Amino acid sequence: MSIINSISTDSWLYIIFSGVLAISLFIDFGVFHKPKEMSYKSAALQSFAWVCIALSFGYLIYQKEGKEFAMQYVTAYLMEYSLSIDNIFVFVLILTYFKVSGKYYHKVLFFGIMGAVIFRTIFILLGMMIVDEFEWILYIFGVLLIYTGYKILMSGQEPEVHPDKNVIYKFIKKYFSILPEEGEGKFIIHRNGKKYFSMLFLVVGVLASTDLVFAIDSIPAAFAVSQHKLVVLTSNIFAVMGLRAMFYLLMGAVNKFDYLQQGISFVLMFIGIKMLIGIFNWHIPTELSLLIIILMLGSSILFSFLKRNSIKK
Repeated sequence: MSIINSISTDSWLYIIFSGVLAISLFIDFGVFHKPKEMSYKSAALQSFAWVCIALSFGYLIYQKEGKEFAMQYVTAYLMEYSLSIDNIFVFVLILTYFKVSGKYYHKVLFFGIMGAVIFRTIFILLGMMIVDEFEWILYIFGVLLIYTGYKILMSGQEPEVHPDKNVIYKFIKKYFSILPEEGEGKFIIHRNGKKYFSMLFLVVGVLASTDLVFAIDSIPAAFAVSQHKLVVLTSNIFAVMGLRAMFYLLMGAVNKFDYLQQGISFVLMFIGIKMLIGIFNWHIPTELSLLIIILMLGSSILFSFLKRNSIKK
């Protein structure tokens, strides 16, 4: 009993978070992992489930850590989840580029996202160490976010993807024996007494490493909301874990959000400004930040639908 009592609140939350994640992954890979395309209904249910799990954890933070940390978590999660729509567009391009069969999407996305979670965790922990040592780097993050948001706003274009120029792609192609085939869904192929790797193995590496490009923007944005490691880490990972189901849900509609890029650009610039005004000891309340982010993203989606409806008429 003394050992249990000695465990801190943060430690308990990390234990619960790890347990929920492990159980969800076991069910995902053990139950839903089949070589077939996920239906729209299943994608919707799984997306809803991941959002419910993430928000339930936010409620747990509220119970254990209080309202402010809970609001920071919800704000960071909502922001990361929204920014993840860009990942969906890129994932579609990568899977199309490598001509991956639809029945293998689930497996490739599952392991690709697992790799992204590992990379993001490392990135977040390193970022926390740097911020703890050099707090002024938050202002550099702020400038970076404003620049990125402005660049997206002015270009008005979706991010370009060149998988063949990816560092991990080049590394795997150089040091692994890759066969230009899917290997019936297997990553490793044994042929003529030799071991080879399938094209799916290469795609997983490209998917995982490509997410880091988005993490360079989204993780500093999470730091602007909170410097609490638990908040930044869990909000990021829960957002990324819901990516696969969201992929199936949005892959046919991702190009229909005409103004989403503008909404995301405004969010990034707002978060960057929120960081920089800290120089003058000004602070935007978390509740107001959450409301502004919801309004920006909600408006961009609403205007996208209104534009599509007006075109149909």
